Amino acid sequence: MTKAYPHLLEPLDLGFTTLKNRVLMGSMHTGLEETKDWNRVAEFYASRARGGVGLMVTGGIGPNLEGSVLPGAAMMASEGDVANHRVVTDRVHEAGGRIAMQILHAGRYAYGPKCVAPSAIKSPISPFPPAELDEDGIEKQIADIVNAAVLAQRAGYDGVEIMGSEGYFINQFLVTHTNKRTDRWGGSCENRMRLALEVVRRTREATGPNFILIFRLSMIDLVPDGSTHDEVVQLAREVEAAGATILNTGIGWHEARIPTIATSVPRAAFAWVTKKLMGKVSIPVITSNRINTPDVAEEILAQGCADMVSLARPMLADPDFVAKAGAGRAATIAPCIACNQACLDHTFGGKLTSCLVNPQACHETELTLTPAATPGRIAVVGAGPAGLSAALTAAERGHAVTLFEASDQIGGQLTMAREIPGKEEFRGLTDWYATMVAGAGIDLRLTTRATPGMLDDFDEIIIATGVTPRDPGIPGQDGPNVCSYIDILTGRVTAGKTVAVIGAGGIGFDVSEFLVHEGQSPTEDLPLWMAEWGVADPAAHRGGLAPEGPRPEPPARQVTLLQRKAEKHGRRLGKTTGWIHRAALKMKDVHFVGGVNYEKIDADGLHISFGEARERPTLIAADTIVLCAGQDSDRSLADALIAAGRSPHVIGGADVAAELDAKRAIDQGVRLAAGL
Repeated sequence: MTKAYPHLLEPLDLGFTTLKNRVLMGSMHTGLEETKDWNRVAEFYASRARGGVGLMVTGGIGPNLEGSVLPGAAMMASEGDVANHRVVTDRVHEAGGRIAMQILHAGRYAYGPKCVAPSAIKSPISPFPPAELDEDGIEKQIADIVNAAVLAQRAGYDGVEIMGSEGYFINQFLVTHTNKRTDRWGGSCENRMRLALEVVRRTREATGPNFILIFRLSMIDLVPDGSTHDEVVQLAREVEAAGATILNTGIGWHEARIPTIATSVPRAAFAWVTKKLMGKVSIPVITSNRINTPDVAEEILAQGCADMVSLARPMLADPDFVAKAGAGRAATIAPCIACNQACLDHTFGGKLTSCLVNPQACHETELTLTPAATPGRIAVVGAGPAGLSAALTAAERGHAVTLFEASDQIGGQLTMAREIPGKEEFRGLTDWYATMVAGAGIDLRLTTRATPGMLDDFDEIIIATGVTPRDPGIPGQDGPNVCSYIDILTGRVTAGKTVAVIGAGGIGFDVSEFLVHEGQSPTEDLPLWMAEWGVADPAAHRGGLAPEGPRPEPPARQVTLLQRKAEKHGRRLGKTTGWIHRAALKMKDVHFVGGVNYEKIDADGLHISFGEARERPTLIAADTIVLCAGQDSDRSLADALIAAGRSPHVIGGADVAAELDAKRAIDQGVRLAAGL
């Protein structure tokens, strides 16, 4: 224990066993189990066990075919599954860790034609209508869930987590939103709770008293006809009586139109929901969602919001989170910025999960960093995300690294991203890079524009010079009412009250978000954020939805967001966050216009037309026109070196200027430096 985090690092006595601290690595579906490479799965979890986490929960494991999240998803249904999972549990225990297996029955969220549910109501996020279960069908699902728990115990797991939240199968029985039954499994609250309680009671009977049984309970559904707070408390007490060891907090359903874990959600935004249950049950209660630093976690516990905290994606960003906190090195914890880009976007896109900040996540056996056989002198030009990741990785491997940066600070495009309301987490990322560069022995040369002659004495040269704004070639773009996104985000230009934003990619959306906000960012003001999205106390309003709906602050400016493509705005944004950005701008009355030609700019504003025939000439009246029309790679130094006979490595935006892709840039930097 350290003086800094006395609550976080305090052991938790469960009666029959004791957890070494109050940190749970929450469940994440990574796709690793589906690779069938059980050594790889084991190393992922073992690395987090070595990092000191008190207890881990696996990604959701299906109890049967109809309950699996998608065809081919991992299950625990046979002796063969037991043998595979034993590889994982043995490795975790060797590393000094504890691990529970999450049993996830997807119900109507299962992405397949055999999905089942309490009622035949199709989910809005799946194309497959579920079959309504009869009495025998319900009994089969209960028996299969219990069987999965028994097999998990036989496989060496320290416990199981029964998934009863996020709108999955058990949650579907709990609320009238999805349960329209009139038999003993529907209707009254007691009947709707019956399935959950039967599962917990029978699981406890089958596994005995000395087995951790976590029940993940939806404490705020954020969907119409969700649970009231009184129903949550009643269920929690009944689940405790049925044999649960711990209650974990679930927040929102996957179909809810309120963000719950994206970067624009305030830190610890839902700890107050868990706190409402504290003192009403006698077993430990875990809180979750947007807890990404030991300081935030410590404050939650110190304030009595929970007995334990769940951190999922922060364990992707840094497997040594707990160990670093305990050693007084919190500033060196790689921060989860809640971007979703390499984790949830990958998961819902059918790809293996990883992490934008830490490309080694889920690649522990494949992307290894070993000491360089022959340490050399490495020059890295450009201290954006690509250059920083390459420089730090090369230095970690023993190379002597010199990092050149033309500006007076590191971070590159990250320094602009952190100015966007809702992207404040990027500040922590640039601060972390500064800490790591300072401690890595890197020779950092700011305000230094590298020339070919300055690089003569280096063994390897890495060019990470980034991008420059693309010239859209619009007549009149040199006028006094026109500026670039860089001018806006760096504060060199203050936009007028009516603004036309040219280009609706990620930067166009970010700039529009910046322009419509003034004053405090809702991401840093929880009551303001709750009002903006219509979140209410479930003690007052069923499901936690405000009856008046979202109540955002008025927009600071009137913004029109334009694009050449005749398609939905934000179509290429993140798979799990694009809807949030679109909804946020629509709430601020941003006008989306697509399929346009940019004819000219004059003192009145932006003149456009539509389609190949350039029809319907229209004036978008605007005080300010902001150019966000894409980027071009800055390859001038790389090209000069190549002309001089050198062979530089080119990464990040200097390599490919397709949007501003920090995920690709960081991954490129790490992988290149890992092989030098």
